[in-house]
Amino acid sequence: MSIVVTGATGHLGRLIVESLLRRGVPAGEIVALGRDTGKLADLAGRGVVTRRADYTDPASLRAAFAGAEKLMFVSGSEVGQRETQHRNVVAAAREAGVGLVVYTSIANADRSSMLLAGEHLATEREIAAANLPYVVLRNGWYLENYTDQLPTYLQYGVTGAAGDGRVSAATRADFAEAAAAALTGAGEAGRVYELGGEAFTLTELAEELSRQTGRSVGYTDLPTEKYAEVLGGAGVPAGFAAVLADSDRGLSQGELYVEGDDLAKLIGRRPTTLAEALRAAL
Repeated sequence: MSIVVTGATGHLGRLIVESLLRRGVPAGEIVALGRDTGKLADLAGRGVVTRRADYTDPASLRAAFAGAEKLMFVSGSEVGQRETQHRNVVAAAREAGVGLVVYTSIANADRSSMLLAGEHLATEREIAAANLPYVVLRNGWYLENYTDQLPTYLQYGVTGAAGDGRVSAATRADFAEAAAAALTGAGEAGRVYELGGEAFTLTELAEELSRQTGRSVGYTDLPTEKYAEVLGGAGVPAGFAAVLADSDRGLSQGELYVEGDDLAKLIGRRPTTLAEALRAAL
């Protein structure tokens, strides 16, 4: 058996490889892919097969997928280019005769108006049209999207455009564990899983941070356009600032709220909570 993991040089892809190893998948049956194989040297030293692959280079994908029984398709990070890049991945997977594709999509992709959702939904449809057996993991927001900003929150407070919307966030490690579970038999082929943890508002985020630090942290809610301007003023490139602000708009409309307990069922436990993630990060 060969499980190919794309994006293994990124945060989520690396965690998926580690989770597969913990689950007892032999290192020699895991193929870790990345544009820079030098970043995979430590995995190679542990017996994991490493290969170069670039979503913009179809020939590299065809070579990397050779012999793959299962493909862990971690979505690309280049917003605006992913539809074309992902089409390359699906074509290479079809040519390789991959037996199962597990794809990381976004929560509520089929009903979301968020800018980020369109490319994901197009990829889901591309996989289905290719007649490839699949499992779609519609991941909610990462808790790290918030815990990585703790120094800013503690200095300036929490700012966003999310209103009273609730976000069903979980850690990257939880999402990675779900992916590894799907790859090793827990996922049902043809299923779309909506994955998210315990939901919270950004006001509740500020309140929990206040409780844990003893400092007064508030949440400032802004119009979407104004929030994009604030992000731009903080050095975020204009295009990405617009995407982030639009994501908060979607959050305000319930598009990052996940019903059900698909994540808990896949990983066999409740996901990490906001309070736990903050405590670990402080």
